[in-house]
Amino acid sequence: MSDAPLKGWNHKPNVPLQVSPFFTWPLVPKNMLAWVWNSWFLITEKLIILGLACISLAWFQPPLEETRTLAFGWMFELWVRNMVLMSAVAGGLHLYFYSYSAQGAKLKYDPRPLMKNGKQFTLGGQIRDNMFWTLGSGVFFWTAYEVLMFWSLANGYARMLTWAANPVWFVALFFLIPLWESFYFYWIHRFLHIPFLYKHVHALHHRNINVGPWSGLSMHPVEHIIYLGTVLIHFVIGAHPLHILFHMQYYTLTAATTHTGYEGLVFKDENRLKLGTFHHQMHHRYFECNYGSLELPWDKLFGSFHDGTAEADARIKERRKKMMG
Repeated sequence: MSDAPLKGWNHKPNVPLQVSPFFTWPLVPKNMLAWVWNSWFLITEKLIILGLACISLAWFQPPLEETRTLAFGWMFELWVRNMVLMSAVAGGLHLYFYSYSAQGAKLKYDPRPLMKNGKQFTLGGQIRDNMFWTLGSGVFFWTAYEVLMFWSLANGYARMLTWAANPVWFVALFFLIPLWESFYFYWIHRFLHIPFLYKHVHALHHRNINVGPWSGLSMHPVEHIIYLGTVLIHFVIGAHPLHILFHMQYYTLTAATTHTGYEGLVFKDENRLKLGTFHHQMHHRYFECNYGSLELPWDKLFGSFHDGTAEADARIKERRKKMMG
């Protein structure tokens, strides 16, 4: 039965999971509008990160006149800003959910604690390992891509988009960046599951079978180069520095928020801020499923969609056996 319970989870949302109503037939306009509204308003990851991008631009971003010339000073400023952002978001979420256990097991997917020790981890423990790769490699390449984009905008190698020239497209781009992220993420993620690349690159991220906030951007440097290359789309599609900041902060900081191991942040017994998805949580446990996200239907189209039911679980296990030979 498709509604049979899937065992081994502390919390499981309503299943079967559904992809975006934009790709569910028949199309229901009311559901489509609700999907967009709920993903952006009222308190959401996207809106919070857009606010952080605005603050970054206003107070912590060198002007383009300065970024026209590569110089240690302004590049170091970007690195410090990104270190602070990642430490605040991933560190804050880790303290809240794990150090202080402020929410206990409410909305926590995996009943098991994070691994304190393990020979597979670079520094002998999951959290130390995750922090090392996130802050050491992840923030470095995040900053490197920002340096490239701001230098390119300042020198005319990437096209500048301004509010004055096209206010409609200026706003629309904020809604389209997460869609591009979903498209890009599926294909590079599927690419990283090619056996050779998985073994030598992506396996580092998959040390995290049970994930925490520091797990999201914990990757091999080669994967960071590929993963963060999402922003290179702006050599094709023009952007404002605010779009670059939003794009990079969305791609890096939601890596932390979506890997909390919790469905959301509870306040007064209600899920007030949606965070990790069961869809991706299952990918970390079952590996060869749910390579993408629910925004686009690639997993359904290519047979790798785990909808959270026992029936889908049996199908995914059989699929994995075939892939393993």
